[in-house]
Amino acid sequence: MQTLHILLERKGMIHLYKGLHEECGVFGIYANNTSNVASLTYFALYALQHRGQESCGIVVNDKGVLSYHKDLGLVPEVFNEENLNKLGLGNIAIGHVRYSTTGKPNRSNAQPLVVRHIKGPMSIAHNGNLINARELREKYELKGAIFHNTNDTEVISYAITEQRLIQPSIEKAVEQAMFKFKGAYSLVIMSPTKLIAARDPQGFRPLCMGSTPDGKVVFASETCALDSVGAEFVRNVEPGEIVVSDKEGVKSIKTHCGQKTSMCVFEYVYFSRPDSVIQGVSVHSARLKAGEFLWKEHPVDADVVVGVPDSGLDAALGFSRASGIPYGVGFVKNRYIGRTFIQPDQSQRSNSVRIKLNVIKDVVCGKRVVLIDDSIVRGTTSARIVGLIREAGAKEVHMRISSPPFTNPCYFGTDIDSKKNLIACKMSVDEIAKEIGADSLGYLSVEGVKKIAEGADCGFCVGCFTGNYPVKVPKEMPKDKFESKIGE
Repeated sequence: MQTLHILLERKGMIHLYKGLHEECGVFGIYANNTSNVASLTYFALYALQHRGQESCGIVVNDKGVLSYHKDLGLVPEVFNEENLNKLGLGNIAIGHVRYSTTGKPNRSNAQPLVVRHIKGPMSIAHNGNLINARELREKYELKGAIFHNTNDTEVISYAITEQRLIQPSIEKAVEQAMFKFKGAYSLVIMSPTKLIAARDPQGFRPLCMGSTPDGKVVFASETCALDSVGAEFVRNVEPGEIVVSDKEGVKSIKTHCGQKTSMCVFEYVYFSRPDSVIQGVSVHSARLKAGEFLWKEHPVDADVVVGVPDSGLDAALGFSRASGIPYGVGFVKNRYIGRTFIQPDQSQRSNSVRIKLNVIKDVVCGKRVVLIDDSIVRGTTSARIVGLIREAGAKEVHMRISSPPFTNPCYFGTDIDSKKNLIACKMSVDEIAKEIGADSLGYLSVEGVKKIAEGADCGFCVGCFTGNYPVKVPKEMPKDKFESKIGE
């Protein structure tokens, strides 16, 4: 399927099934001795595949010589035994899975990036989105910099390289470069001798640290990646913190720490895997709580509660437990289709959900159904899913959403890019219910969604629901000039 994706993209024929997309996942590993760090990175990226399905890559460091492989596609498609072996052994590696929020989904934008300069090579992988990337890029272009891709990670690499030429160490260069960055970034950076992890001062995106039984230090976007390589969770990288791992051990730089934190609350609602623990709170438990709160805020008489796979399942279970309404497995999901789906022809849009999901008729036929999902963006997906439930014989369909309505764009790494694409900006809740064909519709409140991860050691960003962002955002996020047609 991904091969078809690539072929269609090359021919200009691709249409993606547009729902909410995740951003990226990063992983880094440091070993004191040469070992097969590429294989461990592969396993970790497999665990992080849900965070990005457009491209992936691995860079291996063997005594300062960097070998890499990256391409469009899923992890098991991009990597096989042959090209993993070609990466060879080393003591440091970083990896990345990507969904594009800045920069088109093409091979040149795949990460990690590899940069070579007079003080040695560097590789970098990034999860997030800089809101001042365009401004920084223009500054470096006017100085003579030549950019080879259109993602904001290359902007970050130029800023770090600029500082590396005048600073005594790579970690000092990262520290100084961070004064220039505005927005969301969780980074893993590899120099010839060091592995560095860094996180923006607001902590928009998660980043954690672990260790293996044989002493390897690892960093990952989620704890599920630590589990996949047999690493034990040590701690979260603090917002604004720089963590350096080298032959001397692990050290921390906290120059940028201490600001008010604003983790993206949608990490709990949708992005992260349910078996991950984010900022001290189980994602699974947070979603159960979301379902419980949904019942309290929007009760309904019904016969069965059904969750939309995958991120709606835990919330549905929470709703069922709180309400006493039986939980039912209402859908079978085609596991061979990712979170995005290709429609070579727009007329095929209506078929896409049926290919991805099919209803178990015995669960819903003749019943009043509560349908739980994580979000409604444009409404087209929800309408089709409600339609499937009705076609299967449901008497009533009451939709409940485990997040508030999207009414504003996201500037920090999620592709909620324009109010014109958001159904909640055009219609009331009752109008949306009618539009998607539901008998009733209820969203989790802003206050409710902020409480689902109660006990987390961070604050939350809810800007896409309220329009109140933790940092000043630009009036618009223009398309990169190299991705725009003449005259745009």
